[in-house]
Amino acid sequence: MKKVLITGGSGKLGKEVVKVFSQDKNYIIYSPSHTEMDITDGNVTAEKIKLFQPDILIHLAALTSPPRCEANKQLAWKVNVVGTENIVDALEKFCSNCYLVYMSTPCVFSGEDETPKDEDYLIYPDNFYGLTKAIGEIVVKRSKLKWLIIRGNFVPYEKWPYEKAFIDRKSNYLFAHQLAKGMKEVIEAGLRGIVHILGDKVLSMYELARLCPNSENVGKLTLEEYYKENPNSCKLTKNMVMESKRWKKYKIEEI
Repeated sequence: MKKVLITGGSGKLGKEVVKVFSQDKNYIIYSPSHTEMDITDGNVTAEKIKLFQPDILIHLAALTSPPRCEANKQLAWKVNVVGTENIVDALEKFCSNCYLVYMSTPCVFSGEDETPKDEDYLIYPDNFYGLTKAIGEIVVKRSKLKWLIIRGNFVPYEKWPYEKAFIDRKSNYLFAHQLAKGMKEVIEAGLRGIVHILGDKVLSMYELARLCPNSENVGKLTLEEYYKENPNSCKLTKNMVMESKRWKKYKIEEI
């Protein structure tokens, strides 16, 4: 039986990852809340890891909104970079055999580049969020741990939370419950390095929104319209299409 520590377990992906591992009797799950284990506090992070001694640590906790990261760079850095450093430092000190799984994003790539990006493609983020996640990847890569970086793009299978959705931002999306299952499969396969977990077709955000429940009335939005309405917004990653040389693709499925 393996012990799995999951940071960010209350998030949209985290809830699904906790669920998929909790349903398997081969795992003991510990998913501390932010108040229980604030990853920006190195001492608290080290104490929790030292006590639990995880065999696998799945690091999902992050500040993921590009506009929020741009408006709060210090907070974004503290959570996405320092938080990752604290986890790596604690594992290296107290749990060096742990398998570290770091959740990353296609936003580490340039969205202006139309090329589908595989695991070895050059990272070149368009915004501060992408930068912090790219640096988080570097922190993980430079560690002495057994590590896996997963890049994927997802939304929860629930009503689209906005009135409109972009018709000119696209990716190989999956729903969160599918990505969680894919992550478990990749982890159980023992893969190391970087792996992209992807849907089998490219969708615009609008097409994705229309697959969500009770979202048939979602309107269309372009990036140009969005920037006009939000002149102080950061640049959003436009093309988030990826490829994988290392893992299968999944058919996007509703619950």
